[in-house]
Amino acid sequence: MKKHQGSFDFILNTIPVGHEMDPYLGLLKIDATMVLVGAVEPLKPFHGGSIIMGRKRIAGSLIGGIKETQEMLDFCGEHNITSDIELIDMQDINTAYERITNNDVKYRFVIDMKSLK
Repeated sequence: MKKHQGSFDFILNTIPVGHEMDPYLGLLKIDATMVLVGAVEPLKPFHGGSIIMGRKRIAGSLIGGIKETQEMLDFCGEHNITSDIELIDMQDINTAYERITNNDVKYRFVIDMKSLK
């Protein structure tokens, strides 16, 4: 995190639980924006000075419908934007849920739909 302080123009924050904002705000450049799309729990208090002094913005957004999701996927494909995930079979969904409740998850789980057969 220290290596990337002040280096991002934009952060898409998909963390689905309450979390510390300060470490991520520190990654933003001056006049940069973080958009929250995942937080469904209250966020922990953060230092307002980092927003004011850096002219940083925090915004929120709903994910959108099928059209918007496809546009986002097309954009990511055109710009080689990828994400780190853990691909699981549908049969492992209970194990994945247990790992979530035990905070034993590094990446988002994605269910391999081929495993439904």
